[in-house]
Amino acid sequence: MLAQLDDLGKDRAIYYLSKRMLDYETRYVTIERYCLALVWATRRLRHYMTEYSVHLISRLDPLRFLFDRPALVGRLMRWLVLLTEFDIHYVTQKSIRGSIVADHLASLPVSDARAIDDDFPDEDVAVVTSLLGWRMYFDGAANHSGYGIGVLLISPHGDHIPRSVRLAFSDRHPATNNIVEYEACILGIETALELRIRQMEVFGDSNLVLRQIQGEWKTRDAKLRPYHAYLELLVARFEDLRYTHLPRAQNQFADALATLASMIDIPADATVRPLLIESRSAPAYCCLLDDMEIDDGLPWYHDIYHFLRLDIYPEAATAKDRRALR
Repeated sequence: MLAQLDDLGKDRAIYYLSKRMLDYETRYVTIERYCLALVWATRRLRHYMTEYSVHLISRLDPLRFLFDRPALVGRLMRWLVLLTEFDIHYVTQKSIRGSIVADHLASLPVSDARAIDDDFPDEDVAVVTSLLGWRMYFDGAANHSGYGIGVLLISPHGDHIPRSVRLAFSDRHPATNNIVEYEACILGIETALELRIRQMEVFGDSNLVLRQIQGEWKTRDAKLRPYHAYLELLVARFEDLRYTHLPRAQNQFADALATLASMIDIPADATVRPLLIESRSAPAYCCLLDDMEIDDGLPWYHDIYHFLRLDIYPEAATAKDRRALR
């Protein structure tokens, strides 16, 4: 990223990226320190990082650590939400020479008694992209095979972006119908944030989730409170979200995606490519119909007529054909 900045920008970046860790921060484990450093860099260089794709070169991958955590709470959850704003790609560190500047800054930090500012930025001022006309449909499915969630994003131009996820943690964290619906809604909101959508209309058939998001109903179930708290953090990053309750019959696409994910068990090492759904207006064999049919000059009711009159089956008729003829 530094290679894309001018000399003045590099000097500022090098100065800003020097920080002495606070007392409680020194007790973080190594991977959490990497996360802390990354969040600190994004806070300091936000005006640069929002304009570029950033390659993160490090011995450990803090992004994967945050995304692979089964349950994020406290500072880890806030860090993850903050980092989803940027286009950051992890690159494994292959040489020591490339980290000389970073190692030097870490060894000679600037005295700074301020904690990490993990408050969300003022989106009215710092928003990068705002797309109008986006719609998001979400739904969850629970059955004897498992739990699945489905999300469908529709762009202003009519492009459909489906996502289908199987919830494989139900053996460790028992799930309910409402939990599955919350998971589906969160997946849709996170997907929208990845696409830098800031205005969107949300559709779902879970009246409870939609009412609790809007603050009309209180979240009394203790199992739903963490979901509600995390969802509020995500929703705060949007300029405008509108919610509409749909009957299940009008939410068929998302319901089908959720049911698909709940019914199949995908091996851990398998790769499932995006599902392509096409529309076909004619049977696959229609182009061979003329070649396959033999014109014997007899009317279509010939076999029926002979059976009614003479009680005779066609010579090549099978048991199934005879039963159908009767």
